[in-house]
Amino acid sequence: MNKNLADNFDEVKNIFSAYLERKDLRKTNERYVILEEIYSRSDHFEAESLFEDILKQKHNVSRATVYNTLELLVSCDLVKKHQFGKNHAQYEKSYGYKQHDHIICVDCKKVVEFCDPRIQQIKSMMGDLLNFKITHHSLNLYGICGNCLKKREIEASNNKPKTKKQLV
Repeated sequence: MNKNLADNFDEVKNIFSAYLERKDLRKTNERYVILEEIYSRSDHFEAESLFEDILKQKHNVSRATVYNTLELLVSCDLVKKHQFGKNHAQYEKSYGYKQHDHIICVDCKKVVEFCDPRIQQIKSMMGDLLNFKITHHSLNLYGICGNCLKKREIEASNNKPKTKKQLV
């Protein structure tokens, strides 16, 4: 783990420890293994893939512990839970990361993060206009990524009916 990542992880670990103490919950090695795996990643992930990745590292953590720890981490704002469309919930680390939005491919489920300062301007303007103090927002755009568009075009061209000329 590089120094910046290690410093950030120590801070995250301290926040999680304080949260567990406040809630009178046990501080187990398994919970910290899960936290460390999450904060070593740079992607959005499903609970099941997190569980499988932890098992690959030869850690003895149950599936239930992974799911329960994820809920604790969401509760203390160290992890953000997303429901992109109809598929399973996806998670991402959230401590120390700036507000961002997502664009999701409806075919392959690829998630891309983006940040556009105009969204902040819209938030401020709408808050002022409607007399709201905006505390946070969520913006998910859905579409078809370039790779999936190419696949669709290839499939469409392969499925075109053959003309008499092409058959001869």
